Amino acid sequence: MTCFDRRDLGLLLLRVGTGGVLAAHGAQKLFGWFGGGGIEGTGQFMESVGYVPGKANAAVAGGTEVGSGVLLALGLATPAAGAAAAGAMAGAAAVHTPNGFFAQSGGYEHPAFLGLTATGLAVAGPGRLSLDHAAGHCVNRGWMVPAALAVTAAATALVVGARNKRVREGGGEEEGGEG
Repeated sequence: MTCFDRRDLGLLLLRVGTGGVLAAHGAQKLFGWFGGGGIEGTGQFMESVGYVPGKANAAVAGGTEVGSGVLLALGLATPAAGAAAAGAMAGAAAVHTPNGFFAQSGGYEHPAFLGLTATGLAVAGPGRLSLDHAAGHCVNRGWMVPAALAVTAAATALVVGARNKRVREGGGEEEGGEG
């Protein structure tokens, strides 16, 4: 009989909570669920804040949030899921940074928290109450953590850097209300 400890339960709660929030947030972008703008509305917003082309960026952001959120909640491919979620949240934080830290002022508090939590889960691993554990950790190897984080950091730096350049040149607003 396998005995689960409080670390496993804590990781399960963090994964399900963080993954659920990410998946719901992505569903707003992709499908317009939960009061979201769907691809059309989110695409227009993305264009307005410098992520061009808007619809493609909306699809990538929404798909990344839904996919990484579901994977984190299940505890499957945890290093890749956590890294992907962190990258998506870094992109959202870039939009909110001009508004300061706190969410009540439109700041980057919420995406920063989700990104850091996802990164922490990628590093800590999913625990024994996970599909990674059940599958023998075939997509949760130690070397995958730095690899996933490095690839995501490089891709995020390119995307956010291009967006920031467009904003500085006047191709998009500096402030955002969505993430």
